[in-house]
Amino acid sequence: MMAAQETILVFDSGLGGLTVYREVAAVRPNADFIYVADDAAFPYGAIDEQKLVGRVVGLMGELIATHRPDLIVVACNTASTIALPALRKNFSVPFVGTVPAIKPACAGSITKRVSVLGTEATVAREYTRALIRDYAGDCQVTLVGSKTLAACAEAELGGAPAGDAAVAAEIAPCFRDDGARTDTVVLACTHYPLIIERLRRLAPWPVNFIDPAPAIARRVADLLGPAAAGERIGTTRAIFTSGRLPAAALARFGIRSSQAATTNAG
Repeated sequence: MMAAQETILVFDSGLGGLTVYREVAAVRPNADFIYVADDAAFPYGAIDEQKLVGRVVGLMGELIATHRPDLIVVACNTASTIALPALRKNFSVPFVGTVPAIKPACAGSITKRVSVLGTEATVAREYTRALIRDYAGDCQVTLVGSKTLAACAEAELGGAPAGDAAVAAEIAPCFRDDGARTDTVVLACTHYPLIIERLRRLAPWPVNFIDPAPAIARRVADLLGPAAAGERIGTTRAIFTSGRLPAAALARFGIRSSQAATTNAG
């Protein structure tokens, strides 16, 4: 049985993982959380694959030694599709990754037109293409890699939103109308749910945007087992490798205790 005061570490390259943190915290309100943003290296999609693996493994080693979490959520599609095998090989702590929700998207699509909206790195991964081969069935899946949408989401949460035209241009390739319209868009970057209301407003027609966070929260609950009884509400700390403290953005997710940090990971 887990200790009553379990610790869950949520890791992302920036603020996008807050959408996952929110869902996990809702199902584990008694847990202590450490939210770690490796924003000194944001965006991860711009980093060479092997360098990214080395950086994430090195940083994770420091975090595990310092905080001794019971479970780690890698709330980043790019880091999950590239670094999860190495993380699981190097550390015994259970990891929950974030991968494109292609299976449920294709299972639920009526028109059989599904788009996967992610970073350029995520949609280029063989892992993503294997999910399509395994689970798309008779769906036609369009992969859309955005260069700037994650940064747009970070900027919006920081109070400097990108213009509608810029966001609309990034999502436009998701929408196919070849006799049957796209009806489902997989949000394959945890930053994108930060601006989901804008995405809905700017979409040329209504679609089902699939946020991976609820499924991640269910997986965390499955791995940790029944939540500890008691009225104690857990604490949350946020750590940013750049040393910045985006207090206003964190407060929107109920996080008020933050600290700056640096990393020796190369």
